[in-house]
Amino acid sequence: MQKHTFTDQMKRLISVPYPPQRIISLVPSQTELLFDLGLDREVVGITKFCIHPAEKFKKSIKVGGTKKLDLNKIYDLRPDLIIGNKEENDKTQIESLMKDFPVWMSDIQVLPDAIDMIKQIGELIARSEKANAIARSINEQFLNLNIKQKSARAVYLIWKDPYMLAGKQTFIDDILSRAGFENVITVDRYPEITIDQLINLKPECIFLSSEPYPFKGEHVKEFKRIFPDTQVFIVDGEMFSWYGSRLLLSPAYLRSLGHP
Repeated sequence: MQKHTFTDQMKRLISVPYPPQRIISLVPSQTELLFDLGLDREVVGITKFCIHPAEKFKKSIKVGGTKKLDLNKIYDLRPDLIIGNKEENDKTQIESLMKDFPVWMSDIQVLPDAIDMIKQIGELIARSEKANAIARSINEQFLNLNIKQKSARAVYLIWKDPYMLAGKQTFIDDILSRAGFENVITVDRYPEITIDQLINLKPECIFLSSEPYPFKGEHVKEFKRIFPDTQVFIVDGEMFSWYGSRLLLSPAYLRSLGHP
């Protein structure tokens, strides 16, 4: 099979049999994108967190979690392409796989990175027309969000015990901003925080994400006791952090959140 050379989002050159026929995807949002682009049997392995689409998840071989891959299972599947992400996958494991397989890596911090990734993966798997159409639709929908309210001061919690939040230099921070919210966390990445520190930040909105920690109604009640004058929501984490084709659904969801 003829090989083509591609540059991934970490500026690495990889040589791939074209089009690839045995793909392992190590990131849920990118797995969903592959299936939405029309792949089926070409995707020979996914992670245990790649839950969309449900029917594909049920029948696909799982190769561990995004941070704890089963390298032996990956080797047994003999992929001709592995697709991962700089933040979501373990660097040591990815570097190990790079010694024996073509590994295409995304690196996403803002919406334009995600749109670019969708187009690049479309080219990588010979589905450019469909990928470009998805990318255009996502871009147009976000341009038409038209959030006119004053930015509300918000925090976005992703974990409990300890509490952790989405800070600057994250995709979530960019989506919050596009939805009309000001992230009051000025520290980069995913800092830990205490309740006392959170009180001092005086947020107008507290978002409790459905993932990776599964916040529930009981947690909303806990926060409302401490922050009686603050709006507390459980939000769909996929709408803020999945940067593949699920972004087609995000603008309408973000518009529905409203502001204080």
